[in-house]
Amino acid sequence: MLRVAGWGNETGRAPPLYTMSALPTMPLLINLSCSFLGFLATLILIPAFKEHFIAARLYGIDLNKTSKQQIPESQGVISGVVFLIILFCFIPVPFLHCWVKEQCISFPHDVFVQLIGALLVICCMIFLGFADDVLNLQWRHKLLLPTMASLPLLMVYFTNFGNTMIVVPKPFRFLLGLHLDLGILYYAYMGILAVFCTNAINILAGINGIEAGQSLVIATSIIVFNLIELNGDYKDDHIFSLYFMIPFFFTTLGLLYHNWYPSNAFVGDTFCYFAGMTFAVVGILGHFSKTMMLFFIPQVLNFLYSVPQLFRIVPCPRHRLPRLDPRTGKLGMSYSRFKTKDLPRLGDFILRVADKFQLADVKRGIGENDEYTECNNLTLLNFVIKLIGPTHERTLTIILLLIQVTGSAFAFTVRYHLVRWFYDV
Repeated sequence: MLRVAGWGNETGRAPPLYTMSALPTMPLLINLSCSFLGFLATLILIPAFKEHFIAARLYGIDLNKTSKQQIPESQGVISGVVFLIILFCFIPVPFLHCWVKEQCISFPHDVFVQLIGALLVICCMIFLGFADDVLNLQWRHKLLLPTMASLPLLMVYFTNFGNTMIVVPKPFRFLLGLHLDLGILYYAYMGILAVFCTNAINILAGINGIEAGQSLVIATSIIVFNLIELNGDYKDDHIFSLYFMIPFFFTTLGLLYHNWYPSNAFVGDTFCYFAGMTFAVVGILGHFSKTMMLFFIPQVLNFLYSVPQLFRIVPCPRHRLPRLDPRTGKLGMSYSRFKTKDLPRLGDFILRVADKFQLADVKRGIGENDEYTECNNLTLLNFVIKLIGPTHERTLTIILLLIQVTGSAFAFTVRYHLVRWFYDV
């Protein structure tokens, strides 16, 4: 009989027959120690490789600074490589007990395949992200790359678990029953989740410390969630997640040190892809994808707010980051200007509604013959500036990270309290 445990068992699967151990204290301590070394390595390697990146023309100018200093880009590749080295060296550690025959009835090949498959996906995403930084790919490629990279992840899920049954929320059980088998739609959902996670961090970007900072908050939230769930029936899933999240936390902390205002390193699309896919991997293989999405509440809100520009319903410039006022040293909203006649009817309707409800700053009749319209770029960064007015870049980063922390607090409230309205826990 299928055992269901609400959100602690988000796919409605039975408890695993194999368990790593009551609590693999030694592997976790080794992982923690290696991760701390990874933090130190990231701190040292980023400035050490600065001139190499600049010589390779992988540098940029901070548009929100008056100085024209060359700052190395794609530094997420360094934290990503350190992360991979840590986990490559860590691969045999969870299975050391199998060297002692009395402690190993049979080798856990499924867990081994899960670990290798997860590393393969993350490695592919780091490579593809670095290719994006170097080749400056278009947005349609940014959707295609995570889709291709997620295929090994879906195959690992298919071979190890293959369960596509979900627990139906209480309000819909009178229509759908207690369980619902989504079949191939569940794999489509996981693929979409991987694409969303990799791009969600990428579109909430543009100021010092925001990409690494939001990723650090999400990673911390996942680690706390994993530690809470270690006392549950599915602790192996959360131990697996910790093996990835602890190194990610420490390497990202080292990256954030150099990316914090005033930034000495830009993380690049490499880090955004790397971070997003790492979150997708632990969420899917750890079977807590719904909880994972709760930790992405600010990213979801930013995506929904950005939809008109992302799908070209409203004209979208190449850069949507806030603009610096050199006189005050503060950031103000950035705007998109376009001919009013070029705006489609749907776009015009969206802007009218957004203007009416004070969700966007829309200015009509701009320029010669009053033929242009301006609206602020539709990002969470610009929306916060609209609410509080021009602000310093570091202050804006801190506010966005506080929003991320608030989102995580709300996620835990939903996960452990409001969930009772929807699931049996």
